[in-house]
Amino acid sequence: MKKFDIVTFGGAVKDITFYTDQGKLFATPNNLTAQKMLAFEYGGKINAKEFYHNLGGGASNTGVSFSRLRLKTAVVVRLGKDEDGKEIIAKFKKEKIDTDFIQFDQKEHTGVSFILGVDKKDREHVAFLMRGANNNLTFPTNQENKLQAKWIYLSSLSGSGWQKTLKLLFTHAKNENQNIKIAWNPGILQLQAGKKVIGRYLKQTDVLIVNKDEAIELVLSGVKIGRRNPNYLNKPLYLLNILSEWGPKVVIITDGEKGAWVFDGKKIYHQKVKKSKVLDTTGVGDAFASAFIAGLIYNRGNLDQALSWGMVNSASVCTQVGAQMGLLTLDEIKKKV
Repeated sequence: MKKFDIVTFGGAVKDITFYTDQGKLFATPNNLTAQKMLAFEYGGKINAKEFYHNLGGGASNTGVSFSRLRLKTAVVVRLGKDEDGKEIIAKFKKEKIDTDFIQFDQKEHTGVSFILGVDKKDREHVAFLMRGANNNLTFPTNQENKLQAKWIYLSSLSGSGWQKTLKLLFTHAKNENQNIKIAWNPGILQLQAGKKVIGRYLKQTDVLIVNKDEAIELVLSGVKIGRRNPNYLNKPLYLLNILSEWGPKVVIITDGEKGAWVFDGKKIYHQKVKKSKVLDTTGVGDAFASAFIAGLIYNRGNLDQALSWGMVNSASVCTQVGAQMGLLTLDEIKKKV
């Protein structure tokens, strides 16, 4: 029986990235959840200055990161029986990730992500997702006796059956014979469902990881703002306290260039981003989250050290195009920290 340090659960996709200088970024005033918009001429032909093929997806990105950090890692993802799926499997094997739990879809294509970036200094982007086989990911009930791990890292779940999958996963992890710790970075459908649906699982979550916009959306699902000044929602400290009251042992909120905040119910930690030359921001959240959890494991729960690991890894990913190219090894991250 294999015993894993961590099993990542969620999406795996083929990333296709275009960069162009023909788009226009503009701010969206009086909107708490959308910071900026990206626009192009309607009916125009847009020239791409740069073009890349990479691999991505929450479970894929974090799985590669955990393995490079010398944690015994397995992935639970669903792929199509196609060339993109074969490419992803080959990458997993090259990175020494266990592939025993990979599911294959007979009808749907492997997920594809089209990433469109504006050729500006900050290199921000918009991602168009065709989730494909990811929508049919299920909890591997036929293999659950083999799913032995110290941690599960749960990323975005999609498709109509995500609630059943979520329930089975938490039931398995929190079984008294398992007691697997869960780090959770909820996806769009989970955030839209809000506290009413996912609240009971938040109570069982060991580490909740969201960016500020996601934190605002989640808080709005469970808190009546009323006449209270909505500017409170832009304050990470306010968001941390609300989400912590909902049950997670540790809450993390990331906020781009402003860094990240961590709250364990007793003390708030904050670190700014590490300065680096930014070529691409794809996968920066996955890089931070995976290194934070690895730092937590290696440093015996030291949140300050774990924050440093996350910041260093995310800064490195920004220096190369793609979500996985700049992920650090254990020796590299220890040296940089």
